[in-house]
Amino acid sequence: MIRISPVLAGLTLAVGLGVSACATTPPAAPAPASGQPPAGAVVQVAASINAWGSILSQLGGSHVHETSIITNPDTDPHDYEPTPADGRTVAGAALFVENGIGYDPWAAQSVAANPDPKRVVLDVGQLVGIAEGGNPHQWYSPANVDKVADAITAALTQLDPTDAGYFDQRHQEFETTGLAQYHQLISDIRTKYSGTPVGASESIFAPLADALGLDLVTPPNFLKDISEGTDPSAADKTTIDAQITSKQLKAYVFNSQNSTPDVSAQVDAAKKAGIPVSTVTETLSPAGATFQDWQSAQLRQLEDALHQGTGK
Repeated sequence: MIRISPVLAGLTLAVGLGVSACATTPPAAPAPASGQPPAGAVVQVAASINAWGSILSQLGGSHVHETSIITNPDTDPHDYEPTPADGRTVAGAALFVENGIGYDPWAAQSVAANPDPKRVVLDVGQLVGIAEGGNPHQWYSPANVDKVADAITAALTQLDPTDAGYFDQRHQEFETTGLAQYHQLISDIRTKYSGTPVGASESIFAPLADALGLDLVTPPNFLKDISEGTDPSAADKTTIDAQITSKQLKAYVFNSQNSTPDVSAQVDAAKKAGIPVSTVTETLSPAGATFQDWQSAQLRQLEDALHQGTGK
């Protein structure tokens, strides 16, 4: 099993992009090394969740066959129990992207149960430097989305070096075209609403709130407790109730895939107080959406909520 390190990912991508950008004539494709697929071969790849799977599929294009294991937007991925079919998916993958950070512990177990020295495993937590116990929802961090995209391209190039130029092109298109609206919405919201106080039902929204410059005033322990399925403290619930009833919040962000009685009560209270509620999910919604279309739709909904809440 091969794990991609952040340094290797960056160096591999930098070299590949430099070649594709500077070469005036394409070099002759080298003969594939022993054990490497021929140019144009379809590589079997997989991801533990479809947030990363969508990015993996787009970066691999027609040269990969991608399978995401967690795809249902109506379930809580934290509680997911893998099936024998999921084990076979991991066993057959040349590249497997797992989230790590305690979010999908079954993924590492599946890798260990199906050892393959040639398989490349990309652990997002290790890649972005967040240990177990940290916030696992790193697909809501725009900066870390870019890091993971870089690492995926490096891994695909490592598996299929004869098609490095193709993977570099896919990466450039994804960053400059695919994510264009996503990055523009982030910039627009940050410019207009930076510093605006907002609340959230759990920690999934925290990385994006940071990127948007919003003031997430919900107690951090409450966010983490709801995310991890732990009962929040009475003091934290009292704080949030006061924030809502006194209309300190200009918007409330609700993870519809992780609703507890406490969260449902907060959502109802926010609506009753006239605080706009914006929804996010942990997996693609609808399930067939691309990462960027899903995220952009949520950002537009949040932008509308902030407009309603602030009048700006």
